Amino acid sequence: MDVTEWLLDSDPSIRWQVMRDLLDAPPGEVAAERARIATEGWGAKLLALQSDDGYWGGDEYGIDGARTSVTWTLHLLRRLGIEPDAPQTRSAIARIRDGVVWREWGDLPYFHGEVEECVNGGVLALAAYFGELGGGSDRIIPRLLQEQLDDGGWNCEPREESDRSSFDSTLCVLEGLLAYEQAVPGAPPEIAASRRRGEEYLLERGLFRRRSTGEIVLPRYANLIFPPYWVYDVLRSLDYFRTAHERPDPRIADAIDLVVSQGGGDGRWPAGSPWRGEVHFAVDAPEGEPSRWNTVRALRVLRWYEGR
Repeated sequence: MDVTEWLLDSDPSIRWQVMRDLLDAPPGEVAAERARIATEGWGAKLLALQSDDGYWGGDEYGIDGARTSVTWTLHLLRRLGIEPDAPQTRSAIARIRDGVVWREWGDLPYFHGEVEECVNGGVLALAAYFGELGGGSDRIIPRLLQEQLDDGGWNCEPREESDRSSFDSTLCVLEGLLAYEQAVPGAPPEIAASRRRGEEYLLERGLFRRRSTGEIVLPRYANLIFPPYWVYDVLRSLDYFRTAHERPDPRIADAIDLVVSQGGGDGRWPAGSPWRGEVHFAVDAPEGEPSRWNTVRALRVLRWYEGR
């Protein structure tokens, strides 16, 4: 079985992305495959785990690394590519809209976010993807723009504790701002300007290096995991830049080399070391074994980088 056949021998959430991003399949065929996510495989299993009150795991965010909550289930559904307008999806989102609140933050409605930049960036991305922009995004965006640090990025730590940006927080915010811009034609220009400053923060550091010494900031940035948590890794960052820009910036070359260096001789990429904490069920291979998610993401990033 060659790599493409192996990738296609999988869940609909992987197959439709392979068809779209690697095979240039006709849009109708891609859409038909994508539509299956809500009714079979991982997507349907996740939807079936939602409680009548709108929650997954009884929690809006999750503690001790748990990813069985509303937030991380929605992020996984988004990364699987579930159709936002599928009836099953709309029912799940309506239950969240009507029943889920941030209980530690004055019972704010879920899509209004809370106070941390990394969380709010993620909620903004979810609201844009699932069609829940409005009062919540109107609250989140001014906060994010105001919270941007002088070096161009963001940090969930209070300013009195750190005035330096975090790769983790910055990428979470960038994903949210980009999703908003893509969902809202004619979005205010200050949003794009803020996002470009945040991108510069990462690009000036080659997506994983210290600007002062050139050393890797944290070894875990080279740990390629799916689904991503709040933690940063180079492949997640490259996939963001692929989505945001038609042409790659030359400053990502070292990050590309890092990803290439992790590929196997058979054209597959191994799964990284998973983050601690409870999950609903595994959607990727065990650590060190060939990972369809890392492979499809790496191949589409390389295809974009090489201009194909």
